[in-house]
Amino acid sequence: MIIKYLSFSILLISSLVFSLSSKSYAEAPRVVPEILDSVPHEKSHFTQGLFFDGNELIETTGLYRQSGMYRRTLEGKILDSIRIEDRYFGEGSIAVGDDIFYLTWKSKKAFIYSRKPFAYKGEFRIPTEGWGLTYWKNALLMSNGSSDLLQIGLGGFDIVGVIRVTDGGRPLKLLNELEIVGDTLYANIWQTGAIAVIELPSGRVVRYLDLSRKVAELKRKYPEMDVLNGIAYDGKNLWITGKNWSWIYKIK
Repeated sequence: MIIKYLSFSILLISSLVFSLSSKSYAEAPRVVPEILDSVPHEKSHFTQGLFFDGNELIETTGLYRQSGMYRRTLEGKILDSIRIEDRYFGEGSIAVGDDIFYLTWKSKKAFIYSRKPFAYKGEFRIPTEGWGLTYWKNALLMSNGSSDLLQIGLGGFDIVGVIRVTDGGRPLKLLNELEIVGDTLYANIWQTGAIAVIELPSGRVVRYLDLSRKVAELKRKYPEMDVLNGIAYDGKNLWITGKNWSWIYKIK
């Protein structure tokens, strides 16, 4: 799913392909969000999951031998952190109650940590690769790179439902990091500068947040940065970032 340091040409081609294909059959409109503010982001963090816990951000990162979880202020002060074993590639995460659930990519495993302070509590099996994670209607909602979102019950961590995401009746694949706001799901589309805005429970894409120009601008300035990935909601606005980005952006 994830290759560090994708070339700029691959990123541009992927975004262009997505743009052209969406014009050819997609029904959902595209909107360019207004950027309201920005705060520093650790360039070493290969961002996989991002969400607010009160006024603090919790971020999970990926790559083998580098994956971990961080609690940080908007100003960038790290308040708590853990690392997972080198053999695991960390992915998306979400807090539910006193627990934080943290996916891995190919290991078919998710970890459970206490919310404050971070401490290992357990683990459970997932049936596919793990990409993005959020919580909706009393179940974890997980992406795995396909167009299907798996609903995972907290009791026995069984699959209790599947939501297929479509635009114009066609499956929308490569759904990655997730953020829920009421019954609206925001999902990064891997290797593009687009965030799909998805109606639940139908799975219908109602529009796209198009950040492709901003991504291209940043890539010219920071050629070492990777793809857009990371969406957090502060109760009013969204904050977005990417893998090895220098900034987290507040968008309207």
